[in-house]
Amino acid sequence: MQRVCVIGLGPIGNRHADMYQECPRAKLVGVCDIRRDRADAAAARLGVPAFYSVKEMLAALEPDLCSVATGGEEYGSDHYEPTMEALEAGCHVLCEKPISNNIAEAEEMVAKAKEKGLCFGINLNHRFNPAARLAKKWVDEGRLGHLLFINVSMWIMNPRESSPYFQIKALHPHTVDIMRYYCGDIEAVQCFATKAPGRKIWSTAQFNMRFKNGVVGSLTGSYDIERGHPMERTEVAGTGGRFVLDDIFRELTLYPAGSLEKTVYTNPFLFGGMRDFVDTFRDRIHRFVEQVDSGVPPEEIDGTGADGLAAQKVLAAAIESLETETVVRIQ
Repeated sequence: MQRVCVIGLGPIGNRHADMYQECPRAKLVGVCDIRRDRADAAAARLGVPAFYSVKEMLAALEPDLCSVATGGEEYGSDHYEPTMEALEAGCHVLCEKPISNNIAEAEEMVAKAKEKGLCFGINLNHRFNPAARLAKKWVDEGRLGHLLFINVSMWIMNPRESSPYFQIKALHPHTVDIMRYYCGDIEAVQCFATKAPGRKIWSTAQFNMRFKNGVVGSLTGSYDIERGHPMERTEVAGTGGRFVLDDIFRELTLYPAGSLEKTVYTNPFLFGGMRDFVDTFRDRIHRFVEQVDSGVPPEEIDGTGADGLAAQKVLAAAIESLETETVVRIQ
């Protein structure tokens, strides 16, 4: 049983807290936010004490595990300090994405977890669902043969305007992680982008990628399209066939090469399947608790801090590519 605290009680932090309260291997023991109104409201709703200082909470409760769901500029600027404090105190940490928009800080977070021998995960929840796991199984079993290419697209409406690269930084930790999940490390990227009418930021972007294993890939993302139809599509192809995964977990289809038959997995909404996007949080958070509680080595957990860092390095290279109009190699 893992004693858990949640740091950052916005909508996502409250979602984390709810998932821990549902988890049979976790006990939520405290919440913390620098905004007293948020901490107090969550504490009253959840029946746990409220804190306004991470250090004070860690000293008072000595939790085994912390979720860091703080926000900040472009969703990733406030993760560093509470993550480092929790790791220093000996807590396993599940951090929201992006790990950090500052690569040096992200590297420090990953290094600190390794130094302490602690599990450090990132909420890369788009890979945490039965359809994605089945697709990964097909890849690992060689059912696609020698991998050739991957195409991913994701689109939602987000009217927020901050830095010119907000869409790239905030949306694409998920999509880049999905691409790495199936096809491995990315070694080079080229990025083009456009601005929808009335937008000041690069609100739609296209990435071309080359993977270390020779796979080539394409990623298209947009903050300019209202949801209502499927919002994400992944296609991976090899010499033995290809799969298409629609809407994160809704439907997965395997098309074997040279065959007129196909295999289809459809999410069973009414019979224990995923009901909505929130269920990906449940799957991811419960999996992290399960792996920590079972003693899985930190480097073997699903969706590590190193995975989150690798995605951010790709996005930093994409921004450099957009600025310089060049192909950029990932360092």
